[in-house]
Amino acid sequence: MVLNDRDKQQWPALMVQAQRGSQQAYERLLRALLPVIRAQVSKQIYDRGQVEDVVQDVLLTLHRVRHTYDSHYPFMPWLQAIIRARCIDALRRQGYRRYEVVDDDYCEAASTAESQLADDPQLGHYLQQLPARQREMVEFVHLNEKSLAEAASHHQLSLSAVKSLLHRALVNLRRIGAKHE
Repeated sequence: MVLNDRDKQQWPALMVQAQRGSQQAYERLLRALLPVIRAQVSKQIYDRGQVEDVVQDVLLTLHRVRHTYDSHYPFMPWLQAIIRARCIDALRRQGYRRYEVVDDDYCEAASTAESQLADDPQLGHYLQQLPARQREMVEFVHLNEKSLAEAASHHQLSLSAVKSLLHRALVNLRRIGAKHE
């Protein structure tokens, strides 16, 4: 099934009609969204059996929270937030650390900074200039090669807090490195 822009443009109107009680509009919307949801879930979940479970979970969530959709805002980001949340929940339940959803920008920045730090003989000097928590995260994750989930668990922080500390540390390290050049 190929979706064109015209079909996608109808989704907000169908959702508004569904919010007002139109069963026909709601069924039409769900039929149109099913392949989109399945494709989005398949990008994040690699086990085919689990994909269908997550698709069903997304559909149930969509049903439960359909009243929260605001037609003044785009439909797809709202739907994608639901899909992403259900995928993350499924991965957490299964403990698939290897499929951890991590922001691509963060991975690229961390990889670049890590390779720059490994080649810099003044690494210890740079790290000492960081605030203690940022330095601990860099050492734990990048130098000790631990995962973000391990860092969060070990330091009793959320995954978001670990990412935030690492991001700030990388920004500070770039600033410190630029001063020394």
